[in-house]
Amino acid sequence: MKRFDLVIVGGGVAGLVAASGASQLGARVALIDNTSLGGDCLRTGCVPTKRLIQSAKVANIVNRAGEFGIEAGGFKVNFPKVMEALRAVQERIGVHDSPERFKKMGVEVIIGQGRFIDKNTFEVNGERLYGRRFIIATGSAPLMLPIPGLKESGALTNETALRLEGLPETIAILGAGPIGLEFAQAFLRLGSKVTVIEKQEQILPREDKEVADTLFKILTAEGVKIDVCTEIKNVRSEGGKKVLSASCPTGDKAYEAKEVMIAIGRVPNVDGLGLEAAGVAYDRRKGIQVDNTLRTSQRHIYACGDVVGHYAFTHVAEYHAGIALSNALFPFIKRRLDYRAVPWTTFTDPEFARVGLTEAEARERLKDKVKVYRFYFNDVDRAVIEGEGNGMVKLVCGKNAKLLGAHILGPHAGELVAEYVLAIQEGLPVTKISRAIHVYPTDSMAVKRAADQYYREKLFTGWFPKLSKWIIRRGG
Repeated sequence: MKRFDLVIVGGGVAGLVAASGASQLGARVALIDNTSLGGDCLRTGCVPTKRLIQSAKVANIVNRAGEFGIEAGGFKVNFPKVMEALRAVQERIGVHDSPERFKKMGVEVIIGQGRFIDKNTFEVNGERLYGRRFIIATGSAPLMLPIPGLKESGALTNETALRLEGLPETIAILGAGPIGLEFAQAFLRLGSKVTVIEKQEQILPREDKEVADTLFKILTAEGVKIDVCTEIKNVRSEGGKKVLSASCPTGDKAYEAKEVMIAIGRVPNVDGLGLEAAGVAYDRRKGIQVDNTLRTSQRHIYACGDVVGHYAFTHVAEYHAGIALSNALFPFIKRRLDYRAVPWTTFTDPEFARVGLTEAEARERLKDKVKVYRFYFNDVDRAVIEGEGNGMVKLVCGKNAKLLGAHILGPHAGELVAEYVLAIQEGLPVTKISRAIHVYPTDSMAVKRAADQYYREKLFTGWFPKLSKWIIRRGG
């Protein structure tokens, strides 16, 4: 039996970061994955979907060429070539996640389906490994709802949609969360007719309603049909198409599409790991139970990333990995989770980035002590210059202008939100951002201008303008 200081189960972002760090710290490390290294991010998540989105954006820009005085003429989307280019990008980026690279670090990489035999023994490919410490980072998988006929109809997920050989003429997407909306806009721009069906009353149900409603208007104006407050009851195949029966407040309705895609959410990968044999507590929907140090119900076993069921984002998995690794190898230090400033982005065009509280969440906690400041990208010169003047910045603040939440719907929102992340993490007021010099002309002026609204309200409304006028007129 081989013995290791640390056995890592799962070769996605969290597992790779932990394995790299542990090997550099001198630990004897085994890294196990049931398919290949790289995880969902490389195979079916961030990397391929963002390339698909970029291809779709290029098609949209060519389609809008006339706005910029360019006579592009007719053009054609070659979907097989789009997917071929997508896979080439995966292959290029995948070099960083290759087993050979980690083997050179001294990590023992094992590909195979494995399970715990007991709390210190993990069996894979008929071989038993002893671990003094474990990190479980097995990620998550698409959720398939128990809608009658949905699975039987061959419904796509974000994983299988990336294996399509041809562009579907029509597609119905169930779920108006980040995955559903990203795919909807991409397929639309590449040439599909797209319908998005959402059970909740707004798209992006977790997000600030005002900003989400603004994105709704942008997407529908572009051509995505979106029906909210609509629940699919059953799906059947008929004449080479999928027929979806649904109910909504106005009654029953039906949809037809060549393809159906489900984008409702994800579930943690916990089945088949032998967690019961290891004495690790878990829930099939919520994931492995951990404390704020990412330790499981077993003191020497830690879990991180999507499998713990909190924030299913690659950047959170990387953050988790650092904490789990530190606590597993140096348990006397005890690093703890801090979720005060977790950002995320929906990569539609424009992008929708968010960190901190929504306006509704803030008012629930602080009642009337909340202030909201807005600024719109149609007043940001760089955005207007580049034909991207849609969207807004919305800041939610508490006492003394302390930033509680930031919501950006606009170009490069995922980049722009970082300044607000730092402000929330460090407990800074928006006045600090307003006073900082930002480069002109850049989209970052939206970050500053939104913060400037604090002073605009303070200085140009109420009693201060009268006092200011009096002081100016009586000045030396």
